[in-house]
Amino acid sequence: MEYAIIFLPLLGAIVGYLGRSTTRYFSEIITSFFISVSAVLSVFVFYKGINNDIYGNYKIFEWISSGAFKANWSINIDPLSSIMLVVVTLISALVHIYSIGYMSHDPHKPRFMSYLSLFTFSMLALVVSDNFLQLFFGWEGVGLCSYLLIGFWYKRETANNAAIKAFIVNRVGDFGLAIGIFIIFYYFGTINFDEVFQLTPQFIDKKISFFGFESSLITLICIFLFIGAMGKSAQFLLHTWLPDAMEGPTPVSALIHAATMVTAGVFLVVRCSPLFEFSQTALNLVTIVGMITAIFAASVALVQNDIKKIVAYSTCSQLGYMFFAAGVGAYHVAMFHLFTHAFFKALLFLGSGSVIHAFKDEQDIRNMGGVRKKLPFTYVFMLIGTLALTGFPFLSGFYSKDAIIEFAYLSNSLLGNYAAIIGISTAFLTSIYSWRLFFKTFHGDYNNKTLSIKETHESPLVMLLPLFFLAIGAIFCGFLFKEILIGHHSNDFWKTSVFFLEEIKHDDIPIWFLLLTPCLVVLAIPLSYYYFISNTKILDSFKNTNLPLYNFLLNKWYIDELYDVIIVAPLKKIGSFFWKKGDLGTIDRFGPDGISKLVKFVSNKAGKFQTGFIYDYAFVMLIGLSILLTYLIIN
Repeated sequence: MEYAIIFLPLLGAIVGYLGRSTTRYFSEIITSFFISVSAVLSVFVFYKGINNDIYGNYKIFEWISSGAFKANWSINIDPLSSIMLVVVTLISALVHIYSIGYMSHDPHKPRFMSYLSLFTFSMLALVVSDNFLQLFFGWEGVGLCSYLLIGFWYKRETANNAAIKAFIVNRVGDFGLAIGIFIIFYYFGTINFDEVFQLTPQFIDKKISFFGFESSLITLICIFLFIGAMGKSAQFLLHTWLPDAMEGPTPVSALIHAATMVTAGVFLVVRCSPLFEFSQTALNLVTIVGMITAIFAASVALVQNDIKKIVAYSTCSQLGYMFFAAGVGAYHVAMFHLFTHAFFKALLFLGSGSVIHAFKDEQDIRNMGGVRKKLPFTYVFMLIGTLALTGFPFLSGFYSKDAIIEFAYLSNSLLGNYAAIIGISTAFLTSIYSWRLFFKTFHGDYNNKTLSIKETHESPLVMLLPLFFLAIGAIFCGFLFKEILIGHHSNDFWKTSVFFLEEIKHDDIPIWFLLLTPCLVVLAIPLSYYYFISNTKILDSFKNTNLPLYNFLLNKWYIDELYDVIIVAPLKKIGSFFWKKGDLGTIDRFGPDGISKLVKFVSNKAGKFQTGFIYDYAFVMLIGLSILLTYLIIN
C-alpha cells in the first residue's frame, strides 16, 4: 500500500504522457485516477496511524554505498510524513480533477497532467524520505516541476521569465541546503535522519571556524538548512519568485501553494526539530524571518489588483505564520496550520480560477464585480475560503492561526511577544485584503468593459466538485483535528517525529487575548465593505496624495528593484563585457571567425588558378616545386 501511494503518481505521469495520442480524455482520466487512489490509500495510512499506531520504514533498495556514505531509497511512514501524505495526495487529486475542466481547451492537456503527477511524486519522495539525500532528490524534483509548470505556456515571454526566476531564486536556497547536508555528513558521518538526530546532543558544544568566524556547529547547520527552507517556502528576501509564478495555469498555483513546493520548507524545519531545538540562535532567526514575511506579504497584498497575486501573497504571509510558530518551538502548531491552510488556500486558488474562467481569462479585480448571482456556487465557495483564511470563528483557519498567536504569546520570550503582536496585526491585514478581493470580485457594480455580464457563466461540474470537497475541509478540518494535532494529548500522535526540548503549555490564556484576534477579523468585514464598495472615494483620494506608502506597497517594498540594482544589473554588465570582449572580441575573432576568414581568403585566391588551362596548372606546379626545393636546400 505504501509503495502504491508513492509510485502511482509516477506511473500516472509516465502513462499519461505516453498515452497522449490515444483517446481524447485518456491522460486526464488515468492521471486523476492514479492520484485519487493514492489519496484514498494515504487517508487509510493516516487513519491506521491515529487509531492503531501503525508506522514503519520500508526500504525499496540501497541507493548509494561508498565507504562510510550510505543512503537508501526508503518510504518512511511516521506521524509527520503521514499527515503530509494526506495533504499532498488529497489536494493533488482534487487539482487533477479540476484541471480536466479548466484546461479543456488547451491543446497540451496530456503534458500538463503528466507534469502535475510528476510534481506530486517528487513531493511524496521528499516527505517520505529517511535521509537528507532522498529529501534533496525530492527537493530538486519539485523545483524542476515548478519550472516546467510555471513556464507551461512557453510561448509567453512572461511565463518563461517567471519560470527562470523561480528556478534561479530557488537555486540560492538549494545551495544553502546542500552546504548544510555536506556539513552534516562531514561531522556526523551519516545523512540518515535518525542517526543524525541521535548524535546531535554530542555536538551541542562543538565550535567550528567558518570564514574566520567561530560558530556553533549545530547553529551553522540549522542556518544553512533554513536558507534552503527560505528559498522553497518563499520567505522574505527569497520570496520574489512566488508572485511571478502566477504566470502558470491556475491549477499549478493551487498545487504549489497548498500542497507542494512551498510547504517543503516548513516540513524541513519541523523534520529537523531535533537539530533546531539545540540552537536558540537558529530558532530566533526562523522567528524573525517568519514575522517579517508575514507582515510584509500581508501589507503588499492590500494593494495588488491581480486576483491570483493577492492569493499568492496570502500564501507567503501564512507561511510566515508557520515559520514563526516553528521558531518559538510550536512545531506541531506549524504543521496544524499547514494542514488546514492546504484546504482553504487550494479552495481560494481554484475558486479564483473559476472566476477567471467565467471572465474569460480576466484576472484584474478592478474589471470584475457584481457577479454573485451569475456565479452562485463559486460565490459560496469563495466566501467559505475567505472566512477560513481570515480566521473567522469556528472555521479551520480560526483554530490553527489563533493557536499560532497563542503559542507565541505563551512562549514567555520577548521575541515570542513580538511574534504575537505581528501575528495579530497580520491577521487584521489578512482580513482586510481578503474581503477586498471578495467584495470587489462579487459585489458592487459590474466593471468589465470588454465582456458583457451576460457572457459570464458558472464553471462546469468537474470544476465545482473539487471546490465542494475543499470547502468541506476548510469548514471542518480545524475543529476535527485540533485535539489530535495540538491538544493536551497531541504527543500521543506526534511521538518522536517532532522533538520538543521544552514543550509550551497551552493554558492560562487571558480571555481578552483570546477574543482580540477574532474581534479584529470580524471588524474588518464592514470596514472592507465600506471602503472598497460603499465609499471608494476615500481610498482613491489617498492614492492620489503625495504620500509614498501606496506606491511603496504597490511596488512590493521595491525588493525586485533593489535586486535589479545590486545584483541583476551588475551581473548583466559583467556578462556583457565578457561576451563582447571575450567571446566576440577574442574567441570568435581569432577562433572560428579568424580561421574561417583565412580559409575563405586562401580558397578565393587559390580558386583563381582553376582556369582549365594547362599553362596555369604547370605554373602552379613549378611554384610548388620551387618551394619544395628551397625548403630542402635550407634544411
